[in-house]
Amino acid sequence: MVGSVLMERMRATDGFSGLEPHFFSTSDIGGRGPDVGQGETVLEDAHDIGALGRLDAAISCQGGDYTSAVYKKLRLSGWRGYWIDAASTLRMSDEARIVLDPVNRPMIEDALAAGIRTYVGGNCTVSLMLMALDGLFRAGLVEWVSTMTYQAASGAGAANMQELVAQMAVIGTGAGPLLEDPSTTTLDLDRAVTGILRSGELPMKHFGAPLAASLIPWIDRAVERGQTREEWKGMAETNRILGTRKTIPVDGICVRVGAMRCHSQGFTVKLNRNVPLDEIEDRISRANEWVRVVPNTKEDTLRHLSPAAVSGTLEVPVGRIRKMMMGDEYLTAFSVGDQLLWGAAEPLHRMLAILREHLGR
Repeated sequence: MVGSVLMERMRATDGFSGLEPHFFSTSDIGGRGPDVGQGETVLEDAHDIGALGRLDAAISCQGGDYTSAVYKKLRLSGWRGYWIDAASTLRMSDEARIVLDPVNRPMIEDALAAGIRTYVGGNCTVSLMLMALDGLFRAGLVEWVSTMTYQAASGAGAANMQELVAQMAVIGTGAGPLLEDPSTTTLDLDRAVTGILRSGELPMKHFGAPLAASLIPWIDRAVERGQTREEWKGMAETNRILGTRKTIPVDGICVRVGAMRCHSQGFTVKLNRNVPLDEIEDRISRANEWVRVVPNTKEDTLRHLSPAAVSGTLEVPVGRIRKMMMGDEYLTAFSVGDQLLWGAAEPLHRMLAILREHLGR
């Protein structure tokens, strides 16, 4: 999915112009590759270190297992090219930098100047949080953040997206006759859907539990202090992307919900001083060209602040902004962003453009 969206973005921005692209596969070696305006291509072996070693730069959307299998071998072979990766494997490595250029462009440029040759996209919810709240972090106003995430099926992969829709279909088929019967009560419908969810008839190979008409409050494996690894990434990657001298605590619970490709997040932000709400909204809205402040009204919220409104776009709306009852230094907000764009493919797409600019190509 990430690779497909990256290809869409490259085509949309004429990103292949001036490049000599080679396409690699782990499963369809020798198959027909994409035509990006330079004629037909053939898919090469993604594990062929010699072939990879002839590249100036490699972009991988293949996942952590592939990175673990190939990256070290490629570097040990003497390859000095640039590695741009969507997987989490190398994010905390000393030889890599996490890229989110609307937020940390100066750090990327410093790394290029210093000879760093490995660049990795960040965790999807972390990247989307930083895009949304960049203005507050940039102004040094954030003491800590609790972020409760509502993460789409796309974050788990294409097969999971298909499984979610398959679950929806089973529920729709099972409950369909009740919807057509005028005598059906809401309790009848509820019992029918609950029965389907508990029947074991839903496809659950990938999620391991029903997601349609339900949710899963666990993402990734367990780590220390009762966190999942997805929750651990919040603080680790936020501070690495920002290059903070003093660690900003970031924590919360990550939940999988039945959205297709947009992650949503509810933020509790502890400010380090009382800041007027209009100044907060102004700082958020001016931080980058994609963030949008949504007025805290029902009408605007329903219209602009949902996966249905945001999917497939680069916009990062932030709404429900208000001071909390705990005090004037406590802020709450809600944001939505496309996991496959700013959460995955777009930082890689933009990093390639930055690299070309750096190399003068």
